[in-house]
Amino acid sequence: MQQIERAVPSRQSAWNTAGLRPNEQFAYYREAICQAFMNLTPEPTAAAGFPASVEHVRLGDAAINRVGFPEHVVRRSAADIAASDRSCFYLNLKLAGRCRIQQDGHEISLSPGQVGIFDSDRQFALLHDRGPQLQVASFWVPAGALRERLPASFDITACRVSDDPFVGNLIVETARTLSDGALRMTEDEGVRLFRALIELVAVSLSRCSRAGAAESESLTDATTLALKRAIHRRLREPGLAVADVADAVGISERYVHKLLARSGSSFTEYVIEHRLDGAARNLRDPAMADRAIGAIAFDWGFSDLSHFTRRFKQRFGCRPRDWRTR
Repeated sequence: MQQIERAVPSRQSAWNTAGLRPNEQFAYYREAICQAFMNLTPEPTAAAGFPASVEHVRLGDAAINRVGFPEHVVRRSAADIAASDRSCFYLNLKLAGRCRIQQDGHEISLSPGQVGIFDSDRQFALLHDRGPQLQVASFWVPAGALRERLPASFDITACRVSDDPFVGNLIVETARTLSDGALRMTEDEGVRLFRALIELVAVSLSRCSRAGAAESESLTDATTLALKRAIHRRLREPGLAVADVADAVGISERYVHKLLARSGSSFTEYVIEHRLDGAARNLRDPAMADRAIGAIAFDWGFSDLSHFTRRFKQRFGCRPRDWRTR
């Protein structure tokens, strides 16, 4: 593909489909974005022509790609990923139109002035719509430059970082400043500002992760409380099973075990301990002084008196009748 000759600094490259035959424009655009971004698979449109431009500005190991195009779809396939020898994150500032980013079964949308991030090492689809002419400033972020600012096991999923209530506006303005003025700065100035942008993105990602973890923890706590309440409501039922409370709470049996293990117990032990506590309270209750020990045990879901007595002694250090007379 012949690159358009322009009197520009060596760190800039530019492609434009203007002047090409309409039936050649899309193929030219496809090769241009593969050179600027890495291997991608844009899908051709029904229209004969494809007026598009691509401007690539190097920022050290990173880059800005300013791209204008009509409505279309761009995908990064498993074959595209396998053919690439580098990894990056794409940080996109939407300048005109709308883009929907689909990755890992999740979708985010970008409208003008919004910034989103997604991973080159995972398949994605970019649905560029609401044209007719769309524009984006896409930052090519070396994977290591972002990962070194985050915990080692941090999972970076597609998200809209411009939504951050604390640093979102700073991310947008820094990205816009770089997009508009990178060629007016020295490369060193551009690199320093790009590093500041990545620091802000890392702050936003870390904040979202902590908020998500807190939300997840809160939901887990609420579900555990609902589970324990369901157990206590049915504690006196003989033969109470995991499936009974799982159905009552609307979770799986496996999750019941997981939540109780998180609390340091098993389902069986939790049920038996609280049945024993209930029986112990009744045995000390003067109003139940005339009620047989076996009847109290059966009231609390025990079907075997000898088993009840053995477990009672393990828990309280004495037999039920001795507990009653203390």
